[in-house]
Amino acid sequence: MSDVSATMDFRRRDASDKLQGRTRYTVDRYLPGMLHAAVLRADVASGRILKLDTSRAARMPGVRAIVSTADAPGMIGIGIADHPLFARDVIRYNGEPLAAVAADTLAQAQAALAAIEVEIAPTTPLLTMADALAPEAPLIHPDWESYEVLLPGAARGSNVAWEATVVRGDVDAAFTRPDVVVVDSSFRVGRQNHVAFEQRAVVAAYEDGRFHIETSTQVPWTIRNATARLLGVSPAQVRVTVPPVGGGFGLKFDLAIEPFAALLARKSRRPVRLVNSREEEMLTCLFRENAEIRIRSAVTRDGDIVGREAVVLMDCGAYGGEQIFLTTMTAHTLGGNYKLGSARLVSRAVYTNTAPNGAFRACNGVYNTFALERHTDEIAARLGMDPLAFRRRNVLGDGDLGATGQTFEGDVLGPMLDRMAEMRPSTPARQIGSDGRLHGRATTVGTWFVFVGPSAATVNMNADGTATLVTSGVEIGSGSMMQGLPQIVAATLGLDPANVIVRAADTDAAGYDVGVGGGRTTVSLGAASLSAAQEVRAKLLKVASEMIEAAPEDLVLRDGRIEIAGAPGSGRTIVEVATRAQATFGPVSGTGAFTGGTVPSMPGCAAGHFIEAIEIPVFAVHDCEVAVDPDTGHVEVLSYRVVQDVGRALNPRAIRGQIQGGVTQGLGYALHEEVTIGSDGRVCQTGFETYRVPLALDVVPVEICLHEGAPSKGPLGTKGAGEVPILNVGATIACAVANATATRVQELPLTPPRVLGLMLGRTPELAFPHISDRWSDNLVRPHGASES
Repeated sequence: MSDVSATMDFRRRDASDKLQGRTRYTVDRYLPGMLHAAVLRADVASGRILKLDTSRAARMPGVRAIVSTADAPGMIGIGIADHPLFARDVIRYNGEPLAAVAADTLAQAQAALAAIEVEIAPTTPLLTMADALAPEAPLIHPDWESYEVLLPGAARGSNVAWEATVVRGDVDAAFTRPDVVVVDSSFRVGRQNHVAFEQRAVVAAYEDGRFHIETSTQVPWTIRNATARLLGVSPAQVRVTVPPVGGGFGLKFDLAIEPFAALLARKSRRPVRLVNSREEEMLTCLFRENAEIRIRSAVTRDGDIVGREAVVLMDCGAYGGEQIFLTTMTAHTLGGNYKLGSARLVSRAVYTNTAPNGAFRACNGVYNTFALERHTDEIAARLGMDPLAFRRRNVLGDGDLGATGQTFEGDVLGPMLDRMAEMRPSTPARQIGSDGRLHGRATTVGTWFVFVGPSAATVNMNADGTATLVTSGVEIGSGSMMQGLPQIVAATLGLDPANVIVRAADTDAAGYDVGVGGGRTTVSLGAASLSAAQEVRAKLLKVASEMIEAAPEDLVLRDGRIEIAGAPGSGRTIVEVATRAQATFGPVSGTGAFTGGTVPSMPGCAAGHFIEAIEIPVFAVHDCEVAVDPDTGHVEVLSYRVVQDVGRALNPRAIRGQIQGGVTQGLGYALHEEVTIGSDGRVCQTGFETYRVPLALDVVPVEICLHEGAPSKGPLGTKGAGEVPILNVGATIACAVANATATRVQELPLTPPRVLGLMLGRTPELAFPHISDRWSDNLVRPHGASES
């Protein structure tokens, strides 16, 4: 296989249809005799269900089926099974499902919802983490101890759904050294909505004792298994297929509305379509969670970080969900940039009476990078050091230890910082423009990682010289399924990537896969696809060697031919070889699987973690210049630069597109997107009129450098490139605004009122009384236990 043939700017085959509106997403699916579904949701944040009577609704015109909690006996979750499909006796958030209806028309289904008789006795909700962590706070899950624990070992208790901790080295000794400066910083971030253009949607049917679920998802196997668990059936009774997906960003990395449609399809014996309205999508979106972060560092006056401790509180909403898993990320996003002599970190997912939160592009990393890089600037200021020089001195290099004690390979961040120093103009960190605006510049670093996990692939070699790739991978817009995987298979088999057909995900046809997200598609599915293609290649070479009368090791596959190496034009076409192979031995196919290797961490260092060490780290260096209007607080981003570690760039143009998109999405998080929750626990932003996302005029062209050559276990040396571009954006803009305004930026987003308040001194310093100065006080205790 030629290394050169794997690297090219291969255009997306789905681009034309998507641009011209011909692509049929799940929201476009219609089946004969299909019913329309709607979900009844609670309108209080906390309460007890006194009555739920669906008898009158069942007699409404067009109604074919109604389901509620009795129809879904199971509980699901990640780490702990704490989440029922419908509220059971207790309401835990405003918007929690109570029942679902299927009718001939959507209007009839909605009319039936209005006819359901509901009585709820409201109770006082706990809408903030401070409320939930108060000593006498009531339990949002009084029966939390009875929940099935799916990953033993983590601390749980009271309104803390999950806790992950890291302790490496003697942190107490580091903070009591006489030669250190202690810097203490606190930060807060709000929720962010994914705003995928295609709402969550599903069409479900029930035939021959099996469910067929067509859905807009990133995780077909998760949908299969979780739906089966909720409905109390075998996973083998559920088939999931995935049409083109209109954006995910992590929103569709979990179960959503699929079980409602499946239940209604079984009860009505008709196909059922359920699509969230935009308002439902906004109110029940699995937001990027709001969080509170406190970091303390002990640093020598020469600039060495000898100790660090941090507490990260993550609001998981009413149920643990993805936040249980995301507590793991803190160890790697707060502990993966810099060399630390010792580290002590705690990450806690906290129950509140709000809509559940979930994964969002570079989940957990975006706000931890913001907190860490602002903290780093505050350290540099205390020491009187140049922030860039401090970073260059302390970034992780070859042989350095991460927070959990894993050993990093390669010197990556240092050269990337050097490259950024060459790209950025030598303007001061702070200056006043000719128009009176305050200009600021900042450079930040960030560490992400590819979540590997198991994947499977099959490659079928067709007699016409094309290959079909069968996986459970889903194209969510990143291009991996349309570009990266076809390039890997094509390079292995000597084909044009356009001749590699990628089959849509179908759990009946393809093997298990964790799902598309975390930058894992090109790495995990790519490795499985490479393995499958190599098996096909070996079979073709064996047949070709007999046809050409040459040893297999003397043959090469290129440009649709199998030839003797060094003799262009010799040999046979792949069509001829594939046809002979099929006639002689039967169809030619290969299978591959991948799950990654084990990277050791320090034994006993981490507790409650799903991933104790990161197999494929991905690094990023960002730089930007901003201008702040001192009269309005408006922030304009003047320039933006990115140096991104890509391992090896299979398709440089596609990666650059991902970086431009990720930076733009990050601008929204940094400057515009703010979610507020009312006193009734309801999200106040219900549509695009009230939720500000970046517009065309907000887009800033990004100057990009792709850093290649860093170690990677990915196929052909690749790393995931779609997740990390958003990682540093909030951090970089916040540091630049802090430099421009000479203020202490502790909170995102930096909306004009917030920035103006900073400059006018009207924004108080953040303090979180529920995050204690004493490390031991920040650990989980059972509800009602006294302090020792």
